[in-house]
Amino acid sequence: MLDVAPTALGHRLDMDGVRVRYGQTLAVRDVTLSVAPGEILALLGPSGCGKTTLLRTVAGFIQAEAGRVLVDGAPIDRLPPGKRGVGIVFQSYALFPHMTAAQNVAYGLEARGLPKAEIIRKVEAALAAVRMEGFAARKPTALSGGQQQRVALARALAIEPAILLLDEPFAALDRSLRLDLQLEIKRIQRRFGVTCVLVTHDQDEAMSMADRMAVMRAGHVEQVGPPTELYDTPATAFVAGFVGTTNRLHGRVEARDGMGYAVRLDAGATVMVESPRGFAIGDRVMLCARPEQLTLRAAENEDPATFPARLRLSLPLGPALIHDLEAGSAEVKIQQPRQGTPPPPGPVRIAILPGAKPSLFPEGDSA
Repeated sequence: MLDVAPTALGHRLDMDGVRVRYGQTLAVRDVTLSVAPGEILALLGPSGCGKTTLLRTVAGFIQAEAGRVLVDGAPIDRLPPGKRGVGIVFQSYALFPHMTAAQNVAYGLEARGLPKAEIIRKVEAALAAVRMEGFAARKPTALSGGQQQRVALARALAIEPAILLLDEPFAALDRSLRLDLQLEIKRIQRRFGVTCVLVTHDQDEAMSMADRMAVMRAGHVEQVGPPTELYDTPATAFVAGFVGTTNRLHGRVEARDGMGYAVRLDAGATVMVESPRGFAIGDRVMLCARPEQLTLRAAENEDPATFPARLRLSLPLGPALIHDLEAGSAEVKIQQPRQGTPPPPGPVRIAILPGAKPSLFPEGDSA
């Protein structure tokens, strides 16, 4: 990979009906996913949802009970990890402490029996790709966490993998280092066109790095698509709550006009919401609205599309202002541009912004 042109295409990865069981526990439930050549797919979900198990199944550390893993259409299920053409970067770096950075990077190449001159050339190229060429002689204890993770990435890249797997590679780093390394990996991935699967529980990380995200829950995939699609049009209440922040407002359908529903919220407003899902008049529903889809109105506002609330606190967050409110039994967060003096705590009303498209789900949907 390090010797190819920047325009070179990556390899296709397919997971076809993969099922993994630990004893009586089904950890991965017949997952089918495809990763296009040169794409970054993020596996996102809460702890225990099966994302790391799926990644390690692709790497060959776990044997699936059923299903297939294919690279460019060829099954790799029966191959040992070292023969799969898969590189992996772990959260814990997994560097050999008694070896220098260069020796760590060379390890996989030596295991493949490459000539010494070729190993030296590939090690130098891999360290240069992650901007660590000046640290080749240092051992891990003499490197910072971010530098160690760069060496781990260089080691994975040196073997020129068909697929690069990233298992929560930034979790042990502080915020600024995480951002630096995210940009570094994205730069390298774009330069060499390598196909990546990233496992993370950090939604911001997934949304900023991935071309597509697959949100997992209890061993299966809830939804897969571009980050903006999952954020704007979540398929389930779980995805709406897990990807980004959402306000859950309960109510009842009062009328229907095509795909538009008049929903009487328990909080007191009647709002019009479009939804591709079919609801009958009288159905209990849950409206999921992003913080930026709501806005504050004066307490004296009598618009029936607004509902009363009490502003408890307003906090600046960079260029935004986050309002924390209580509307009956509902906790509500609103995000607005930070302009002027924040409003004082007290009675207000809340409205859905014109053009906003909150999501509507059956009230019984688990979030």
